[in-house]
Amino acid sequence: MAGKFELYRDKGGKFRFRLKAGNGQIIAVSEAYESKASAVNGIKSVKRNAADAKVDDQT
Repeated sequence: MAGKFELYRDKGGKFRFRLKAGNGQIIAVSEAYESKASAVNGIKSVKRNAADAKVDDQT
């Protein structure tokens, strides 16, 4: 089962998204956005940029 993005409103009425793995585990949560369009753009940005993102191990 593939992962998915969930777009939702938080308790304060702001828009957020979370990324869930195929097993349903939440693996990322966004910042709060004022508009739904901004949250959707955030999802698009993650999709566009995460595939080639490098790991910066700062341990």
